Amino acid sequence: MNAARRIDVHQHIVPPVWAKALDDLGLDSGGWAIPAWSAADAIAMMDEQGIATGVLSVTSPGVRLDADGSRNAASRAQALARAVNEFGAETAKDHPARFGSFASLPLPDVDAALEEAAYALDTLGADGVVLISNTGGRYLGDPAYEPLWAELDRRAAVVFVHPAQPPMPLLRGTPAPLADYVFDTTRTAVDMALNGVLSRYRKVKVILSHGGGFLPYAAYRFSGLTSTALDTGRTAEDVIGDLKRFYFDTALAASPSSLPSLLAFAEPGHVLYGSDWPFAPQEAGTYYNRFLETYPDFAPGQAEAINRGNAEALFPRFAQPKS
Repeated sequence: MNAARRIDVHQHIVPPVWAKALDDLGLDSGGWAIPAWSAADAIAMMDEQGIATGVLSVTSPGVRLDADGSRNAASRAQALARAVNEFGAETAKDHPARFGSFASLPLPDVDAALEEAAYALDTLGADGVVLISNTGGRYLGDPAYEPLWAELDRRAAVVFVHPAQPPMPLLRGTPAPLADYVFDTTRTAVDMALNGVLSRYRKVKVILSHGGGFLPYAAYRFSGLTSTALDTGRTAEDVIGDLKRFYFDTALAASPSSLPSLLAFAEPGHVLYGSDWPFAPQEAGTYYNRFLETYPDFAPGQAEAINRGNAEALFPRFAQPKS
């Protein structure tokens, strides 16, 4: 793109307090190193990649870093969520046209997550929340999370779902972002759909990372087997209808093989631009942008909608006046 027009819904922030917390515990993001970050570097990347605005989020493993389920671990997660959310809010406040923010929530503590969501959305002005696909093996369709989904639905909130390492060992020599993350996005999306989250809470808007993992490609496998063998009280059309309520970002997913499946499955207006910077280096952004910019089968106006228009509908404060 010649001008900075894109709205990037999958761009990460690395608050120093979060990076230090990970380092203190010897953690990283699923075997992926934590990169350096600054607002200046982010803006420089955005200018080069045609990105007007990035909606920032903390990536996996999120803010619940301790493996134990103790009260102290929950308290530490709540404090870390508050710290990273305030850092993100300050960044967006300092650069209001360039950055938005998704607030981190300290799940699996639902009461603390509700408290932090209210603070982040009402006081800090967050543009939505980011939820990690699983926390300690608990996925987002877990019945214990019903109060959180109900509140997010009441607010018609935008929810960005970022994958995590699933509860299994890493594939030898392979960091989780390479393969396991696309699997875990799919896993949590199916968990949400089969547990009725999407059918009960119809005002919340849920964005799945990385083109939805392999959900678009395998959606009719999920719907057909659910309706015929797992839950015969639901039709295949019911399941597909729920799965089609998801939104999808293009981070690491704009390619000649994935775009046809994604665009064939996603509802109109449900595909959004994403970069995954800085965890995906700028060279990766250039690689996938080239596929997006040269894709031959977009409908008229579809490329601009993916780059900007669809995100404007979710985040009206970033909308530009129509010329």
